Amino acid sequence: MLEIRKVYTAVEETRIEGDKKVENPIKMITTMAVIKNPWIDRGYVENLKPEIDEYAPQLGELLVAELFKHIGSPDDVEAFGKAAVVGVDGEIEHASAFIHTLKFGNKFRDAVKGTSILSFTNKRGGAGSAVMIPMVHKTDESERSHFVTFEATIPDAPRADEIVVAIGISTGGRPHPRTGNRHQDMIEMGLV
Repeated sequence: MLEIRKVYTAVEETRIEGDKKVENPIKMITTMAVIKNPWIDRGYVENLKPEIDEYAPQLGELLVAELFKHIGSPDDVEAFGKAAVVGVDGEIEHASAFIHTLKFGNKFRDAVKGTSILSFTNKRGGAGSAVMIPMVHKTDESERSHFVTFEATIPDAPRADEIVVAIGISTGGRPHPRTGNRHQDMIEMGLV
């Protein structure tokens, strides 16, 4: 059975950037679950799939439900990403296991009407480790304006035998983007 110690949500709203008002304030939201690592104290486990198959869909559904407590509809989401941090007694593969499966990712992607790859981070860390959630535009991963990262921490997680699993969204790209886009670069460089 999946043991969830806590669910944590962080919300940030940017209203001014570079001394200039943001016409439509941009929200970034992450929802995280702190779970007991199901492979802890078992030594090296060759086949992680039974736990992935059982728990990844549950985690996806839980995190999506929590996220939608803070956004009105899928249309509010422009960028998205995911992350996991395994406690110091776990393997990096344990962090990766739950977020690198369509059984988790598609719960999120489908809920926000996304088609892009979900950008990610996975790492090992102790309690209070930064959970870094890189994001891309939900339907066009080449839109540089939506290359954003949201960082949050949970002071007491992950414990050595836990995993923090997170999803994140942004209601817009960076405030006042001015770096162009990949498609324009390709045209200028004669690559298309």
